[in-house]
Amino acid sequence: MENVLVVYYSHSSNTSKLAKMIAEKVGGKLYEIIPKSAYPNDYNAVVEQARKEIQAGFRPPLKTNIENIDIYNTVFVGTPNWLSSVAPPVATFLESNDLSGKTVIPFCTNGGGGFGHIEHDIQKLCSNSKILPGFSAYGSSIKDTEVSAWLKRIGIQEK
Repeated sequence: MENVLVVYYSHSSNTSKLAKMIAEKVGGKLYEIIPKSAYPNDYNAVVEQARKEIQAGFRPPLKTNIENIDIYNTVFVGTPNWLSSVAPPVATFLESNDLSGKTVIPFCTNGGGGFGHIEHDIQKLCSNSKILPGFSAYGSSIKDTEVSAWLKRIGIQEK
């Protein structure tokens, strides 16, 4: 497969677990999106902060930037489902990097909200990209066979 990048933001490690599984299956380079200021660990505090940031359209600054993003043809984009939306650090990453002409594949972890409008959000943030159908996993119950079946369904070859 061509050069593949698997980018993700993970607050509670669930999205990280899924991102690592995808990267291993497709032979992609893993890149963690890390905000300059960490989110609180307390559930209610992070929900409140996320609500305010999402409603305000806030884009938190990130600690790192990826170099040579232009070498990647396919970019998997992972996020927790925060209020049916992408986590603000993911929005920052997508707005800061030109993914025009690339194939973008969303994935998320959720606590019961499924995909929410994450695929739509990513389509808006990557309007000049080809967006493939995404994958949503509930919490940490990520099944290897489900990820493989999804990759096959969207035409992505496992290595």
